[in-house]
Amino acid sequence: MTIQQGLQGVNVFLVGMMGTGKTTVGQKLAQRLNYRFFDSDVLIERVTGQSIKNIFATQGEEAFRQVETEVLSELAAYTKSVVATGGGSVLKAKNWSYLHHGLIIWLDVSIPILSKRLARDTTRPLLQKKDLSLTLQSLLEQRRPLYAQSDLQVIINRHQTADDTVEQILELVPTVIQGKWDTSQEFN
Repeated sequence: MTIQQGLQGVNVFLVGMMGTGKTTVGQKLAQRLNYRFFDSDVLIERVTGQSIKNIFATQGEEAFRQVETEVLSELAAYTKSVVATGGGSVLKAKNWSYLHHGLIIWLDVSIPILSKRLARDTTRPLLQKKDLSLTLQSLLEQRRPLYAQSDLQVIINRHQTADDTVEQILELVPTVIQGKWDTSQEFN
């Protein structure tokens, strides 16, 4: 049985902190699975006609989170899709009801690596603070117990490429599928 057959068309949702590579890994994973790819943040910007930074500035985080939930509800209705979610999407319980329609994979990257990746990024509203590492640490402490509810945790080191991460995911997914959907056949 192939991984695609084992997934039975269910979506793969990538969760994790901003800067973990959900978009890049998601695009490559979708290609490997012959799935569509969606980035929930890009869809939010299309739906609202505004940048995420502007939504936060003019309407606040709660308004952004509401649109994020609406987008996830739409995406959960699809099949054969890899979805890169926003880093804070796990904060709302309702979002979990949508994520549980598929396989949830947590891309876990350490704070030092995230700090390096995000050091020059001015587009992320929650990072517009003085101490980037401290801000990221605080966000991760709040979100870690939620990310840990994922079906699969993929720890990414600093030398790992997006292609390496996709290979790691493809190696681990069969073990999770067999537990989640009780497929009794072996993968090849």
